[in-house]
Amino acid sequence: MKKYISLFIVLVGVCGNTAHAQNQADALIRQGNKLYEQQKYNDAAADYQKALTKNPNYTPGLFNLGNSLYQQQKFDASRQVMTATANATKDKTAKAGVNYNIGNTYMAEKKWEDAVNSYKQTLRNNPQDLDAKYNLSYAEQMLKKQQQQGGGGSKDQKKDDKKDKNKDKQNQKQNKDDKGKDKDKDKQNQDQQNKDNKDDKDKQDQQPQSQPSKLTQQQADQVLNALQNEEKKLQDKLNKEKGIPARMDKDW
Repeated sequence: MKKYISLFIVLVGVCGNTAHAQNQADALIRQGNKLYEQQKYNDAAADYQKALTKNPNYTPGLFNLGNSLYQQQKFDASRQVMTATANATKDKTAKAGVNYNIGNTYMAEKKWEDAVNSYKQTLRNNPQDLDAKYNLSYAEQMLKKQQQQGGGGSKDQKKDDKKDKNKDKQNQKQNKDDKGKDKDKDKQNQDQQNKDNKDDKDKQDQQPQSQPSKLTQQQADQVLNALQNEEKKLQDKLNKEKGIPARMDKDW
């Protein structure tokens, strides 16, 4: 970006103490310009400030002081000095240069809207300034991009963003409610399962259980003999009813 460095101005026809003070101011500005070219911006600013003590409204001193502050990234201080410079001159070219540099301070801080306004003011005073046109176009593009990303966007964009946020909140609430319902349903299913298991156990407890035999071997033999005798009596009775002759054992 273009930087404006103002040349010192030699006033002619001024005499006495005023002429002497002006000569001192001019000398200090020349010295400050040399330091500025060596990128010793802090030292240059000191010389410009000394020059302004000789003539507080001396435009070259104000202009170059603003530039040296810009180079030190003291953007707010630079703008204040540049504004004072614009108020101190009626020259349109000088005013254009001042507003251009103010625009540069806003560009450095990514304050795109302020930069746009400053470059427009530059072109009002100097419509042929190609650097100002280029910087204006760049600042407008960055401002538009910022607005599209929501950083100071349009009312419609903000309204849409608000709708999206509300919708997200509703979805989150619905998901929370659904999870709560699922949790309650799982608890009900578990409770029912536990109840069924308890009922099955109660039914099993109510059913008669088989008892192991406690008969001795002798008692078991007696029961078996009794059953065999009963069966033999029953068989004999059936044979008599059918007319079957009784078996005779053969004597050899």
